Amino acid sequence: MNYMETFSSARDAITVKRVYGEPYQRNGVAVIPAAAVQGGGGGGEGNEPDGRTGGGGGFGLRARPVGAYVIRGEQVSWEPAVDLSRVILG
Repeated sequence: MNYMETFSSARDAITVKRVYGEPYQRNGVAVIPAAAVQGGGGGGEGNEPDGRTGGGGGFGLRARPVGAYVIRGEQVSWEPAVDLSRVILG
């Protein structure tokens, strides 16, 4: 895989589908989970004087839950996720 393919895959990985999960319903309440998504990548290629070529690339993706939208009838509310590790260490 060359670095252009890596970037193409990275672009496809960071979509709204990564931020908002599939909604689900139970007992008349709909929940839409949400996450914070970050990504980055890099790559390059080069040529040696003897004609050899090489290249490489990479990409990383990080996601963490941030909360959910809760829909009850006509009312929509935001319920933030609580990361107890961050609360304790903070």
